[in-house]
Amino acid sequence: MYRFLVIIEKANGNYSGYSPDLPGCVATGKTRAQVTRNMYEAIELHVRGLIEDELPIPKSQSFAEYIAVSA
Repeated sequence: MYRFLVIIEKANGNYSGYSPDLPGCVATGKTRAQVTRNMYEAIELHVRGLIEDELPIPKSQSFAEYIAVSA
């Protein structure tokens, strides 16, 4: 099993997602739930393609954290 961080951003009228550890692996959707499903499928296809091409699967090195700041 592989785990990858996915960043989801609100755009104009939809959402977009990407994984910093998988360059070029992106997806969009009308809702957060939809982009999450689409990213799952995109990552699955990306990893399968790497395996088929006998390329290494990148290790997940990214992480996210919220930082609270009082102004």
